[in-house]
Amino acid sequence: MPEVGPTAVLPRRPLTVGELLDSAVLLLRAQSRLLLPLGAFLAVGEQLLLLPLRLAADLRPPAYLPGGWDPFAAYWLLLAVGAGTEAAIVTLLGNPAARAAGAALLGRHAGVRDLLRVRGARWGTTLLLALPVGALVMLGGLLGPLWFLAWTMVGSVAAVLVVDRLAARLALPRAIRLAARDGGRAAWVRLLGYLGWWILRVGLALGGYFGVAALDLVDLHDPATATVAAVVVWAAVNSVAYPVLACLDAVVHLDNRMRTEGLDIRLSRSPGHLAEPVLLAADR
Repeated sequence: MPEVGPTAVLPRRPLTVGELLDSAVLLLRAQSRLLLPLGAFLAVGEQLLLLPLRLAADLRPPAYLPGGWDPFAAYWLLLAVGAGTEAAIVTLLGNPAARAAGAALLGRHAGVRDLLRVRGARWGTTLLLALPVGALVMLGGLLGPLWFLAWTMVGSVAAVLVVDRLAARLALPRAIRLAARDGGRAAWVRLLGYLGWWILRVGLALGGYFGVAALDLVDLHDPATATVAAVVVWAAVNSVAYPVLACLDAVVHLDNRMRTEGLDIRLSRSPGHLAEPVLLAADR
């Protein structure tokens, strides 16, 4: 039987697409004490950042759709900025998610203290790289279909930093190379995961908003109340979706390395006394 960790989060073998999606959810469950609060904090911050842009474009909650062609340019810009902030947030969450996934691959559960430990975590470098990642995705959003390409190609940046242990200047190029390997399989899985969770996010957010409206719990005819309610429902949904996407990026990265670099074979042949960073580090 394939060797698995005690939580069976990430088996030490290449996974099917369905198994990758399941592993991402299992990883989030195992690390929910850290990833969900951190995701909620970042999701609320994103909503507060986007709120002035939505108000300036005169977009109404909860769907924030333009009422005609006149505000379409502002709406397009808002979509691009939103895509960029999503990418930056998922990259930041990818730091602890990738380290937790690496530990799970070696049969160890990483605790909250382990993931919050500053030494070796490369939080500062992750933050610095989250900015260009967000900028690339935002630029892709402004150019239309290139958004999908940008999103799928940079998903491994955080994992390259904290699992592969590469220098910051090499993180983006390696992430892009990895995403393109094996016919772009990793990129397609990331896109599938994003689209699936996008449908869930829209359904849950709009369902929650209009459910509150139907129950007449608050006066959503008041613009200020409606705005606050929309911020709450979108932040609540994203506080789960963003950590899941970060976990998916982490497990896809390790699966990709097993498929294209033989990471599973390397681990099976490595001496047991080697430290975790040495076992998972990529060849330079």
